[in-house]
Amino acid sequence: MGEAQEVQLHIMDQEAKDQTNLPQYTSITDQYCSTAPQTRNYRRWIRMSIYTVFLLAGQSAAMLLGRLYFVKGGNSKWMATLVQLAGFPVLIPFDLISTTSKPSTNDSQIKSSPSVTTLALIYVSIGLLVAADCYLYTIGLQYLPVSTYTLICASQLAFNSVFSFLLNAQKFTPFIINSLVLLTISSILLVFNNESSDGTSGVSKAKYAIGFICTVAASAGYGLVLSLTQLCFNKVIKKQTFKAVLDMIIYQQIVATSVIVVGLFASGDWKGLTREMDGYKMGKVSYVMNLVGTAISWQVFSIGCVGLVFDVSSLFSNSISVLGLPIVPVLAVFVFNDKMGGVKVISMVLAIWGFISYAYHHYLDDRNCKADKRNAGEVSKAPMLES
Repeated sequence: MGEAQEVQLHIMDQEAKDQTNLPQYTSITDQYCSTAPQTRNYRRWIRMSIYTVFLLAGQSAAMLLGRLYFVKGGNSKWMATLVQLAGFPVLIPFDLISTTSKPSTNDSQIKSSPSVTTLALIYVSIGLLVAADCYLYTIGLQYLPVSTYTLICASQLAFNSVFSFLLNAQKFTPFIINSLVLLTISSILLVFNNESSDGTSGVSKAKYAIGFICTVAASAGYGLVLSLTQLCFNKVIKKQTFKAVLDMIIYQQIVATSVIVVGLFASGDWKGLTREMDGYKMGKVSYVMNLVGTAISWQVFSIGCVGLVFDVSSLFSNSISVLGLPIVPVLAVFVFNDKMGGVKVISMVLAIWGFISYAYHHYLDDRNCKADKRNAGEVSKAPMLES
């Protein structure tokens, strides 16, 4: 009887210690690490692989098609921004299918679901940020060579790291700090790069500077949007379903599309769209196909991007996006005859180095997570062996 009481006291003491050692913030990744069975972990890695392919393929195609729009005669910033957002209707059938296939009947989930007002506030606020961010990206893409544009976009990982630290309790390690420094230097080097290529001859230094500033500002805004999205998933939505990912994409893009449509008509750009299509160097059909292809590519990117934020973290999603950025300058050499000078090569090497540094941090974090899980299992078995 006395031995049983000692074992019980030992277990209660161990549970109290575990409770005091729990962190105040627990991400989706931590939940998977501590509670997910092995089969679920495999499914999660499959989903992550699919989301990664969607992100890389959609991002590369969308950037090249977006630059092609301006090179071949497109001139409307509002239209180029609209196609980044207006493709969301292609996702609605998938959202309806996911709604009817898995109805939610769990009372605990219904009680913890946020109110319609809260969700509307989230979608509207993030949608407004997305609209402004896409417009800034469009200005950068119009005035900068595509290789310069994509390399500057690598700075979004640095901005995202800062916002993740402030909003998502992201811890800074030497590898993350090293990654931030390298990516920052990589972008700053491009300030000294003032060549005109890929059909952008005639772009003044003032427009080049405007394009540079807008792209950096858009990268900062993109990092903020990803961190806010992760915060909403973890603290408000709290649903681990594909429908939650689609809802986040569709509703925020409805808001962003509405804002851009208002800007298109308020600026008067809509009056010149017919003339722009007639003067497009590749023809009217190619003009329409370019816009449609760009819209679909951005939606594919959005699924991969938000999916990775949902399944892992905003910082991981952004690091995969940065990984795909060097692909675009290489393709731009063949598509637009873009130049790859020494400054761009050095900038690209630093960007890749910065990503590898962050990826290695993620590898160590995952390895430590598995080690902690094994140690926790051994500790839980110890009282049983003593009894």
